[in-house]
Amino acid sequence: MTYSGIWPVAPTPFNDDGTLDLDGMKRVLDCLIDQGADGICVLANFSEQFLISDAEREVLARLSVEHVAGRVPVIVTISHYATQIAVERARFAKDLGADIVMMMPPYHGALLKGTPEQSFAQFAAVGEVGIPIMVQDAPLSGVELPVPLLIRMAQEIEAVKLFKIECPRAANKIRDLIDQGGDAIEGPFDGEEAITLLADLDAGARGSMTSGMIVDQIKPVLTHHYAGRIEDSTVAYGRVAMAINHENRQCGWQSCKAAMVEGGVIRSEFCRHPIPPLHPAIRSRLLDLLRLLDPLVLRWGT
Repeated sequence: MTYSGIWPVAPTPFNDDGTLDLDGMKRVLDCLIDQGADGICVLANFSEQFLISDAEREVLARLSVEHVAGRVPVIVTISHYATQIAVERARFAKDLGADIVMMMPPYHGALLKGTPEQSFAQFAAVGEVGIPIMVQDAPLSGVELPVPLLIRMAQEIEAVKLFKIECPRAANKIRDLIDQGGDAIEGPFDGEEAITLLADLDAGARGSMTSGMIVDQIKPVLTHHYAGRIEDSTVAYGRVAMAINHENRQCGWQSCKAAMVEGGVIRSEFCRHPIPPLHPAIRSRLLDLLRLLDPLVLRWGT
């Protein structure tokens, strides 16, 4: 498998009453593939994983793998504070036919955080399942994953193949990972809705895990950069930068839902309590920025 390209996180659509919209989930996956996604991640933070029950996780993971049906690789997020549960989730994802699992280090709330050795041990335990792992280095966990620890994971845990680096100054960390880890660092990715994508590509990132909002508009940034067309990549990024900034700083995962409702992909922008709806002015500005780009998401279902 080639670990490169744009691998968006799929949002989880709900009906207005808060139940899962499973038909909408299939349409989300199809829309992402039609936008040119090179892979798809489900049950991640931008999928509202912290608002979904364990039973719903299983339903969504199964639906996603079966509906994608090998058209692109599928990453299933399995993060949990308990190592036993993370291992069970990894086994379930592997048995379904998922291609990769993604996990943050063990944490629960602000005070229960894995030590470096505990984090290593959890990733090693999941590695025994025998499915490739993407390490998610995200501020949400509050757990520091220093470069030497990530390199040790890559060198000593066969399954650790990919790294989603979305901590502050991600480009510096990606560059250090590659410089110090060499061939052990197979798939360095960036995240955070691609808000630092250019710097991360310059540092050696091979892929980006964005939201599912404007995959088709962001993908040229990577394509040009891979081909050495740095000026074209810079221009392509400048075209989408304002929308990405608005998404990252003002909307979060709700931006993708708003765009997909506007484009007829899903029916509802509902997010479970205690998440409030987007402010109308924030939503309006988002759509104004998106219409300038004419992304597929605004036309897909109309």
